[in-house]
Amino acid sequence: MAGRVIVVGSLNMDLVVRCERAPVGGETLAGRSIAFAPGGKGANQAVAAARLGAPTAMAGRVGDDDFGRALRASLREARVDDGCVRTVPSATGVALVVVDARGENRILVVPGANGELGAADAGPLLRDARGDVVLLQLEIPLAAVRAVAGAARRAGAFVLLNAAPALAEARELAGLVDHLVVNESEAAALCEWEIDSPAAERAAVETLAARGFAAVTLTRGERGALHRDGDGLLEAAAPRVAVVDSTAAGDAFVGGLAAARVRGGSARDGLALAIAAGSLAVTKEGAQPSLPALAEARSLARSIAIAAPRDS
Repeated sequence: MAGRVIVVGSLNMDLVVRCERAPVGGETLAGRSIAFAPGGKGANQAVAAARLGAPTAMAGRVGDDDFGRALRASLREARVDDGCVRTVPSATGVALVVVDARGENRILVVPGANGELGAADAGPLLRDARGDVVLLQLEIPLAAVRAVAGAARRAGAFVLLNAAPALAEARELAGLVDHLVVNESEAAALCEWEIDSPAAERAAVETLAARGFAAVTLTRGERGALHRDGDGLLEAAAPRVAVVDSTAAGDAFVGGLAAARVRGGSARDGLALAIAAGSLAVTKEGAQPSLPALAEARSLARSIAIAAPRDS
């Protein structure tokens, strides 16, 4: 294996409310249940990569509270090195996740300690990062993301950015990022136009590549993903699965890309493992509890169809 996955990002405790449907403005509905589960895009992606067999370390911040201690325990259970996760006086980040009967989710995040994360938190992990994959998201300050990406590139690491949640300013990171991963709404924020058709999806991928992102992957839920790099355009299908909860499906996907990358896998290898991991994640409840193990993901990955689009 070439190196590690180094995740610099958020840790949140998820408060997951299940309901028949989400309420609209001014409406009160009865929920079916509430549960607490470790989450946060950074922590989810770290656990996903570790469960998929990659040596993984994380830098982040949690509060000196029960949520923070539970998040650390979850990382350690997944064998993620949490030596650069700092405990600070601020409260641990919290996400309210509303999941409807179709498995679709709506999420409201209170950043807490995540909002104080700085590039120095990741410093010890970046001192010897040549050959590593440094994985970033946007639930921490953009200034920290920019500084970590620059330091990672100087250290000889491969920088993988999941530009989520959607933030138009993330386009400024193009020169510092080796691989960009976005869904349709995140791509729309970066491109500043609506993505409402397959043609618009392809145009978004080409636009982001032209703006300086060396490789771009656009996730499309049950329709799989599009990927553009120096070798051209690939389209990957997603298998049909029974959707229980879509929370952390994107994080499973990104963790799969990172895990495949540190093994030296090709773009096709990465897409297959990523789609398999994301597809398996939606079949179970919760964020980190839904993230699959390597054997299960590899088995499903063998069935993923990946090819250049016929008219590309």
